[in-house]
Amino acid sequence: MNQLILNIALALLRSKKYKSVKSFVRDILNNPLNPYKKYLDLTIVFLIISSVLILIYEVKNPVPEWMYDYDFYVVSLIFLIEYILRVWVHNDMSQLIIDAHKESEFLGKEFQIASAIKTGMMEKIHYMLTPSAIIDLLAIFPAYRPLRVLRIFVLFRMLKLLRYTKSITQFTEVLSSKRFELLTLLFILIFIVLTAGLAIYVMEEEHNAHINSLFDGIYWALVTISTVGYGDISPVTDGGRSISMIAIVSGIAMISFATSVIVSAFSEKLVELKENRIIENVNKKKEFLIVCGYGQMAKMFIAQTDGQKYNFVILEKDPQKAQQAQKDGYDVIQEDASRYETLSKFNAAHAKITVLCLASSDVENIYITLNAKSISRKIQVIARASSAQMIKKFELAGADHILLPNMVAYTMIRTAIAYPTMYKAVHAILTGKNIARIDEVRVYEHDGLHDKRVGEIDFKTYKLLFIGIYRDKEEFMFIPSKDEILQLGDVLLVMGRELSLNYFMENYQGGLK
Repeated sequence: MNQLILNIALALLRSKKYKSVKSFVRDILNNPLNPYKKYLDLTIVFLIISSVLILIYEVKNPVPEWMYDYDFYVVSLIFLIEYILRVWVHNDMSQLIIDAHKESEFLGKEFQIASAIKTGMMEKIHYMLTPSAIIDLLAIFPAYRPLRVLRIFVLFRMLKLLRYTKSITQFTEVLSSKRFELLTLLFILIFIVLTAGLAIYVMEEEHNAHINSLFDGIYWALVTISTVGYGDISPVTDGGRSISMIAIVSGIAMISFATSVIVSAFSEKLVELKENRIIENVNKKKEFLIVCGYGQMAKMFIAQTDGQKYNFVILEKDPQKAQQAQKDGYDVIQEDASRYETLSKFNAAHAKITVLCLASSDVENIYITLNAKSISRKIQVIARASSAQMIKKFELAGADHILLPNMVAYTMIRTAIAYPTMYKAVHAILTGKNIARIDEVRVYEHDGLHDKRVGEIDFKTYKLLFIGIYRDKEEFMFIPSKDEILQLGDVLLVMGRELSLNYFMENYQGGLK
């Protein structure tokens, strides 16, 4: 039997289809970035609301047969399947069995498969005893309608909204962050209610016709402290009224304390919620730029691009700089960009990401580069370096392009002094302030440039000046031969008016020629 179970575990572990299905189910149930999860969430929310509406309608009206069938065969069945799937993907039983077998072989001891199965089952049972799993289980019970008492469990389906409604989940997270303060407040409330209830019972039981038991006293105390004041029980003795005044003051103090705790919790969480919303919106885009640091270079870059060409988000750990970026109208996240956890929040698997390292410290920029490349080698990193001596270190860290602002500034100053006319022309072209500008045209597989000779492309017709070709891992080819064949991934550097550039790319990259 042990060998049979081991063979089944090995077969499941080696099955790509099984692993793919389990991975897909786990991802769609738990990963908020999964593109299909929102449809699952909307479906579950609809089923919950519709089943509760059926319960409300059933109170005073006969329910049609199709409603019973819908509630049993659709709602409850889907909830049952969801519950089973969550238990299934919580852990991998086959992996535990294989690990136990390898461990026994390595140690030279007898393979105890029962121990591995017990460990796996205990993990699943532990999950099944969590509040969310218990709610999922109780939400299935209303399917058996012959027992009318089970219909009340429909209300547990409302609690499932905590899992599928994001705003409610965020609200509970905010309260959970202040659970110590709220629990302390709850214990104080219980103490005051019991004390005041006992005191009013002792003081009023013989003089007040409305207080006949300790429960009446506790009820009065809770109503008074909460400042609800139904007026059905009122103290008639001086001692009872004194207790009432103390209870009212205590109630106001507790309400004020609870309000301040909740408000402070939401104030602290509001920034985090806003930043999470920014990350979610950015992750929906296929291409975006992460600007690390909001210094002078970042301000100049963003001001020049004016946000038209790039979808960007700013990462800044300095609170004052982050606040300034927010005042300037940009999406900013106040976190340390050099931390792996910060950059890992962005969707590097399905988006083209460029990281612009503009922090004031070379060490910080190197850490940003290392973390970005450790997340995905596809992330393009453009890093700012303070000196030429740092270039090698940035290259080893994996930076794709390295900026030397001091050297560029020195070159531009020297050019402005020695060749003022050339400086004005180059500056106008680079900044886009002239009628002509330099742009890059990439060669794709299915466009009209692929496999064409340079001489076959009529740049003059489009009123463009062809400067050269950049080919990966090769030197830049300045005005190459007319017989040079354009390859996949080549980048053509051309200069001309924006109208000409757009017309050129529309025709050739559209595959019309």
